[in-house]
Amino acid sequence: MSKHGRILVAMSGGIDSSLASVLLHEEGYEVIGMTMKTWDYASSGGTKKETGCCSLDSINDARNIAVSLGFPHYILDIRDEFGDYVIDHFTGEYLEGRTPNPCVLCNTHIKWDALLRRADRLDCEFIATGHYANIRYENERYVISKGVDTLKDQSYVLWGVSQESLSRTKLPLGHLRKSEIREMAKERGFIELVTKSESYEICFVPDNDYRGFLKRRMPGLEAEVAGGNFVMEGTGKVLGKHQGYPFYTIGQRKGLGMAFGQPMFVTEIRKDTNEVVLGVDKDLLRDGMSVSKLNLQKYDHIAGPLETVTKVRYKDPGTPATISQSGDKIEVLFHEGVSAIAPGQAAVFYEGDDVVGGGWIMKSFRQSDAL
Repeated sequence: MSKHGRILVAMSGGIDSSLASVLLHEEGYEVIGMTMKTWDYASSGGTKKETGCCSLDSINDARNIAVSLGFPHYILDIRDEFGDYVIDHFTGEYLEGRTPNPCVLCNTHIKWDALLRRADRLDCEFIATGHYANIRYENERYVISKGVDTLKDQSYVLWGVSQESLSRTKLPLGHLRKSEIREMAKERGFIELVTKSESYEICFVPDNDYRGFLKRRMPGLEAEVAGGNFVMEGTGKVLGKHQGYPFYTIGQRKGLGMAFGQPMFVTEIRKDTNEVVLGVDKDLLRDGMSVSKLNLQKYDHIAGPLETVTKVRYKDPGTPATISQSGDKIEVLFHEGVSAIAPGQAAVFYEGDDVVGGGWIMKSFRQSDAL
């Protein structure tokens, strides 16, 4: 009998999830490893070699760790549910003029649910991942908080995990730094994990060419949306023609296909008129936004205005803001301007290191315009 019971560990083949399984094994859990096959890149028509968590090499690396420690390892094929939900959402958001965040969506709506269903079948009380974040139970709520390694903290991508799922989740790396993880891998003889490169691309767009992916996924889209106008922020002056609104993102400077005599950025995408608005750096600043499709963690609701630090993208350090909830929407009033707020991305609200909750950005605005 194991000391702590049976636990299902999501293993991507990388150093973080591998060490998570190792540490839980050493702690006395009966570990079962599971690698999820979310995408077959060959079917996307891309040219880059398959890498990352879906590749055959990564699956084999995860299995080798399990074999070396004597615990079982399974491959879970979730390509159908992943494609139907995550990829359809990804393409749909670009067609709506928004910039999607498929990794957050996959974490919270596909991987956690898939793991828990298999955990039940395998009689596992808990699941675990290699995310750098912490979970605690306080005031009858499960609360995600930042990992101690601020450079690797992944609490931002976990805002959507439900209370029920958090109650069965272990995050064994939250109290460790990446440097400590590497040292632990060396000490245990897993040298190949230390030298293995890490993948940061979207798994189904490993060449980072989302425009090419959209064109392959939706034949005829390019011809349908081509020829819209670039217009100037504020004046509406037509600056030239673009390739189609889905192929641009808020904050984009490179790849506009035209020279303007000064750096120009995409400040707004207007789906209905197929217009892409351009402006200078300062035109990217907004100090308000609306967020919907909420998932709250620290509190079950926000009774009144709450002071938070709000992040609008993964690597965003966050900006002080006052948030107010109305139903399934939160209005965010930043205390200073934030650059390149992109509808479709996730907004995450923090009190200190704690995740209050998060949601999807629907629109941004300037408070002065609302007066």
